[in-house]
Amino acid sequence: MSGRAYLGLPAFPQAAAQSTRNATLRGNLRHATHTIRDKRARTVAELDDWQRLRAAGAAIKTRALRHLDHYLEQAEAAVTAAGGQVHWAADAAEANRIVTELVRATGETEVVKVKSMATQEIGLNDALAEAGITACETDLAELIVQLGDDLPSHILVPAIHRNRSEIRDIFRERMADWGRPAPDGVTDRPAELAEAARLHLREKFLRARVAVSGANFLVAETGTLVVVESEGNGRMCLTLPETLISVVGIEKVVPTWQDLEVFLQLLPRSSTAERMNPYTSMWTGTTDGDGPRNFHLVLLDNGRTDTLADTVGRQALRCIRCSACLNVCPVYERAGGHAYGSAYPGPIGAILTPQLRGTESELDASLPFASSLCGACYEVCPVAIDIPEVLVHLRERVVEGGEVVRGGTKVTIRPAKGHAAERAAMRAARWTLDHPGALRTAQRLASRTRRLHPRRLPGPGRAWSDTRAVPEVPAESFRDWWRRTRGESTE
Repeated sequence: MSGRAYLGLPAFPQAAAQSTRNATLRGNLRHATHTIRDKRARTVAELDDWQRLRAAGAAIKTRALRHLDHYLEQAEAAVTAAGGQVHWAADAAEANRIVTELVRATGETEVVKVKSMATQEIGLNDALAEAGITACETDLAELIVQLGDDLPSHILVPAIHRNRSEIRDIFRERMADWGRPAPDGVTDRPAELAEAARLHLREKFLRARVAVSGANFLVAETGTLVVVESEGNGRMCLTLPETLISVVGIEKVVPTWQDLEVFLQLLPRSSTAERMNPYTSMWTGTTDGDGPRNFHLVLLDNGRTDTLADTVGRQALRCIRCSACLNVCPVYERAGGHAYGSAYPGPIGAILTPQLRGTESELDASLPFASSLCGACYEVCPVAIDIPEVLVHLRERVVEGGEVVRGGTKVTIRPAKGHAAERAAMRAARWTLDHPGALRTAQRLASRTRRLHPRRLPGPGRAWSDTRAVPEVPAESFRDWWRRTRGESTE
C-alpha cells in the first residue's frame, strides 16, 4: 500500500498527542460522530432481522474471499464480454502507471473523480499530477479536502474535521485556483456552501471527457460495478465523460446479484443511517449511446492477496467501508483520522493498513495499539469483523515478529523496535507461571514488600499510572489464605 501523501507522518502516539490538544477538532468530531451513530442506531433498530442480515453479509464475504480467484476470473470475463477492458495491478505503482497511461492515451490533462478510497490508498492524484494531469474531486467533502490542501480524516465524511466557517474560508480563498470561484459574499450557511460547490463542479462535469471512480461492489456473475452515494455528483462522473476508469480492490467482488441485495440493506443503514442510498449507480461495460464509450477496470491487489494468507487478519477484507466503527470508537473520536497516517482511519484502518503496508515502519507498527479494545467496533460492524481479535493478533506480530506473507512469499520479520522490555516481561511472566514454586515465592515477596511499592509507576509505566491507581498488593496471596483458613494444600 503506497500513498505519497501519507509518507513521513509520525507514529500514532505522537500524532494523537498533537491532535487531542486541538479543541476545535475534538468538538467537530464529537458532534459529527455522535450524530451519525445515534441516527444509525435508530435506523438499524427498525429491522427485526438485522443480526441475520449481518450474519449473511459476513458469510457472503467469507465465501467470496475463499474462492476469490474464481470470482475474479468470472468478473473479468463478464466485463470483457460487456465491452470493457480489465487491467490487473499488483501494487500501487502499477495501478498508477496503468491509469496514467490510459488518461494520456485520451489526450486529456484533466479528469473528474468519484470519491474513492482505493485511489486515496495508492496516491493516484499525486501520480497523475506528476504526469501533468489534474484530478478534480467531485464529492463535496473530498472537494473541501482538496481545496484545503488537506487529507481525508473519515471514510464516509472525509472533511468531518472541518466546520462550516472553515469550509466557507476554504471556498473563498481556494476555489478560484481550481476553476469557478465561490460567489461573492458567500456565507457559512449550508445552502450557500452547497450552491457554491454545485456551480463550481457543474462546469467540470460538462467539459470532462475522462472520469476515474472506485466501486463499492463488483458483481462477478455480470461484471456490474456499483457505487452508492448521497449527492448525485458520482452519477454525473459515471455517465457524462467519454472514458471511465474504475480502480477497484479485488476484495470488492460479490458473487451474485442476490448477494448484492444483502449489502444494499447493510451499507446505507450502517454508513449514512438511511434505509436506502439516494443514488445507487450501476454499470456493466459499455452501451452504444448511453454512458461512457470506453470503460477500463483496474483490479488492485496492493497487499490484499498477502492479507488473505493470514487466517486471522483476512477478515479485514470483508469491510464494506461503512465507517460505523469510526463513529463509535472513543480513540478515533479524540484523536481524529489524520493520526492514523492512512487513507483508512479508525479501527478498520488500525487492522487493514498494517496488513496492506506491513508493520516495518514506526507508524504502521503503532496502529494495532491505537485502540482500547472496548469492542464497540465489532458490535456495530455490519459484516461482523472481529476487530479486537485482529488488533491483538497484529500486536503479537509487532512485538514478536514471525512469519508473514509479503509479495506472495513467506518471509520472517523481526520484532519492531521499542518492545524489548515488553518481550522480556512477558517471557519472565510465562516462565514464572509455568513454575508454581517460583510463582509462590514471587507472590510472598510482593506481599511482604507491599509498603515499599510506589503509588505511581516509573519509566514507561508512568503514563498508565497518571490516570489509574496502582492496585494494592494484598497482605497474603490466595494460596496462603487458603492454606491458613482451610488447612489444605493448593498444589
